[in-house]
Amino acid sequence: MAELKVLISRQDVAKRVAELGEQITKDFAGQSVIFVGVLKGAAIFLADLARQVQLDSTFDFIGVSSYGNRPSPANELRSGWDSTGEVRLLKDVDQSIKEKNIILVEDILDTGLTMTYLKKMLLARQPRSLKVAALLDKPSRRKLPLEGDYVGFKIPDEFVVGYGLDYAEKYRNLPDICVVPRE
Repeated sequence: MAELKVLISRQDVAKRVAELGEQITKDFAGQSVIFVGVLKGAAIFLADLARQVQLDSTFDFIGVSSYGNRPSPANELRSGWDSTGEVRLLKDVDQSIKEKNIILVEDILDTGLTMTYLKKMLLARQPRSLKVAALLDKPSRRKLPLEGDYVGFKIPDEFVVGYGLDYAEKYRNLPDICVVPRE
């Protein structure tokens, strides 16, 4: 594989995550929040974000899978992958979210299909509020209208890894957000 190129440095990620934490702290002053991370990609972002929020908070995780014929990693890298829009719940939250402030934490907003499904499902459980925090936003690939409430960075249509994002389950542990060159 060709060498990865840093798109967003670990220092810029840390600075932006701290800013998002400050904003969430202000927006929910005097209240508690539950961070719900979308597995697996959001785990690192959720951990860092939660430590920046100066509120009574806890976290939970939710896991989903999109249906569709996923190409081989090399073909996915070359031309991307579009799910059919059918989403399957693999792991639900472990606690009631009724009347709670929920911040749904995602690594990247892409087509909007998965996040739209998750928001609809969670809103049916009657939280006090539901906000979306995403480290990255790739609006050029959006199929459904979707805006994050707390967004780290808008990025171009590049295949990115690091800080939780993967390529065939690799590179999640990189501290920087890197572009994988399309061969």
